[in-house]
Amino acid sequence: MSQHRFYIPAEIWNPESLALCESEAKHCAEVLRCKVGERITVFNGQGTEAITEIASLESGRRHITLQLIALNKTPRPPAHLTLGQAIPKGKNMDLIVQKATELGASQVTPLLSERTVVKLDAAEAEKKRTKWQKVALEACKQCGQNWLPQIAPIRSVESFLSAQGKTPPQAAELRLIAALHPDAQSLKNILSAEEAGAKSTPQAATILIGPEGDFTPAELSTAVTAGFRPLSLGPIVLRSETAAIYALSVLAHELMR
Repeated sequence: MSQHRFYIPAEIWNPESLALCESEAKHCAEVLRCKVGERITVFNGQGTEAITEIASLESGRRHITLQLIALNKTPRPPAHLTLGQAIPKGKNMDLIVQKATELGASQVTPLLSERTVVKLDAAEAEKKRTKWQKVALEACKQCGQNWLPQIAPIRSVESFLSAQGKTPPQAAELRLIAALHPDAQSLKNILSAEEAGAKSTPQAATILIGPEGDFTPAELSTAVTAGFRPLSLGPIVLRSETAAIYALSVLAHELMR
């Protein structure tokens, strides 16, 4: 049986004095009913993981001190994957964030496109971002991922592309936009073209996934101007969440080797 996993933020991570506080301690003691002497795993979201033993339960089980047994470090992923995702309806964004975490994405940027149905004010947007960051954290706990992806603030496609356009793609960077466009190419062909151009294997990739109905022609044109290449995900029109999972899976297979 695998050990329970808990999170200690990198800013308070101290191998010489590891402890669970507040919500993590409460979940450990009251929900999972862990006891003194039981072994648990803790991680800091920056690649470091520790096997520990519960040394004490303090302050009404809101503080748990831990005894370090073994320290492990997970190398940073070979490629930095960023998913720019147009926010879909319902709870599908939760699923996308969860699967993006499992597939090794380093960052997820939620986007509001012209065809996005979801409308949010500033307070609602921050509440959503916080929720999705928690979804990513829970996914890390469940799948054993030691690198916690960052959920960026929600922004418009126009704003995101404007920022990208100010910085041309670097030599080892790949910018892709999933598109239902006749000029869109498969990832295999795009990477073959990269190799033919004597470029190194991409160490970073940003993939943009549109809403149901795809990005508008204007958004696609702006993306291409900012250095994004139209990417084909095959002849079948995929739902937004399926497209995100498929695209990240293919990118992880090709770039995370």
